[in-house]
Amino acid sequence: MSETVLELYGVNVFYGTSHILFDLSLAARKGRTLALLGRNGAGKSTTMKAIMGVVPVKSGEIRFVDVPVNGQPAYAVARQGIGLVPEDRQVFPQLTVDDNLRIAAKPSPSGREDWMMGNIYDAFPILAKMRERKAGMMSGGEQQLLSMARCLMGNPDLILLDEPSEGLAPIIVQEIGRLIRDLRKTGVTIILAEQNMHFCLGISDDAVVIDKGAIVYRGTIQDLRANAEITSRYLAI
Repeated sequence: MSETVLELYGVNVFYGTSHILFDLSLAARKGRTLALLGRNGAGKSTTMKAIMGVVPVKSGEIRFVDVPVNGQPAYAVARQGIGLVPEDRQVFPQLTVDDNLRIAAKPSPSGREDWMMGNIYDAFPILAKMRERKAGMMSGGEQQLLSMARCLMGNPDLILLDEPSEGLAPIIVQEIGRLIRDLRKTGVTIILAEQNMHFCLGISDDAVVIDKGAIVYRGTIQDLRANAEITSRYLAI
């Protein structure tokens, strides 16, 4: 059994008076990819933001490599080795691709620098052709690739990918799938929030299904694929 890298215990999150996450508990294991699946509005993005410290946790605990991180600001969570690729990309539109990457460069907490400019451009050949282009002049799919590359420049031990394939052209979705498969081979841990179970097949090991802020399934991605009741009820497949 792989070492557990991230654990959520009974996490509750509110937006004002609206209760969004209900006693959410899940675990991500080292070197594995966990698909967090559910329909729009199920609570996937809120889970990612709670892990990252972007939204406050009302109660419960989030532990990264057995150290509590909830209650810490997002920059402190990032310094501990967690990287987020947000759903809305959040690139710096007036900066070039090169500058977007350089601004995020830092070693891992252990001093590891596996990802630097050279091998980033090797891994992202589309970006290599756009080094001097301003990010605001890129397509949505190109910005998604840039956001992923920028995350890697921080050499994270855990990567949170929030809806990486949503609304993108098929060729970009294929490229993102290739990149995730390549990342898995490096031993990094990934949590992938997605609506599309079929995109997650072949790139994920484990799966959690969330509905209305609560976990309704946990197991392997292949077992989920075979579970017609869960997929038809919660994933509309």
